Amino acid sequence: MERLFKFIYQYRAFFTFLLLQLFCVWMVVENNQYQSTRYFNSSNQIAASIISTSQNIKEYFSLRDINTILAGENAALRKQLDERTQLIEEYGLSQLKNAAIINRFEYISANVINNSTNQYKNFITINKGTAHGLAPGMAVISQQGAIGKVKSVSDHHAVLISLLNIDDHVSSKIKRTGHFGTVQWDGFDPRFIDLRYIPRHVSPQVGDTIVTSGYNAVFPEGILIGVIKDVKLSEESPFHQIKVELAQDFSRLAFVEVVKSNLRAEQDSLEVLTKGIRK
Repeated sequence: MERLFKFIYQYRAFFTFLLLQLFCVWMVVENNQYQSTRYFNSSNQIAASIISTSQNIKEYFSLRDINTILAGENAALRKQLDERTQLIEEYGLSQLKNAAIINRFEYISANVINNSTNQYKNFITINKGTAHGLAPGMAVISQQGAIGKVKSVSDHHAVLISLLNIDDHVSSKIKRTGHFGTVQWDGFDPRFIDLRYIPRHVSPQVGDTIVTSGYNAVFPEGILIGVIKDVKLSEESPFHQIKVELAQDFSRLAFVEVVKSNLRAEQDSLEVLTKGIRK
């Protein structure tokens, strides 16, 4: 503090001059209309710029909350779309009043809080759990396509088994031809997944769209998986070797939607009763 006082005292003439200059400027602005108008216009522009910058900073830091809200809205819109389009396609207009069929799928939005893509068995952690209605076995999708299945849950978190996991496989089909197969990752490139068990009499083509089949009552039918990028067929193989480029870039995954199938228990119990074994 003593050094500060010494500094002020040493430069007292400069500080006195500065104060007098400020006083003169204030007198000019206060007593002249033109200078007063220019001053206030300039100060208002500066203040508006500061406020605008502050608001932009606030909006930037609130993007996570905004994205969460949008993810919830997307889940609700996806549910409404599924209720109408698939109901009409599969059951006809006569089933539009059947509440059980209309509400067969529910969508719960969640944030990705941990994700791996460089292991043979990759998992994803999200910020929703049993408190939000999640249970093991539920399908998980994104706005781009299929993601995986719920593996385990706690009250407020869930761990998903990713499509980028050599132990996971999903029933799928070639949208153009309708032929069914299974997608399974080979553990190498996280951009691609293998489509297996497409017989040699089928003619898959590069550019064909691969979607979920809906056979296991977990994934809704028609969820995008990816697009065929390479097709090979050896002379002795009964099946094509097909590489599919995934629709979702898993390294940029931020939001997902968990799919709750309200008719799955009914289907499973009927199959157990009929076959005597669980699927």
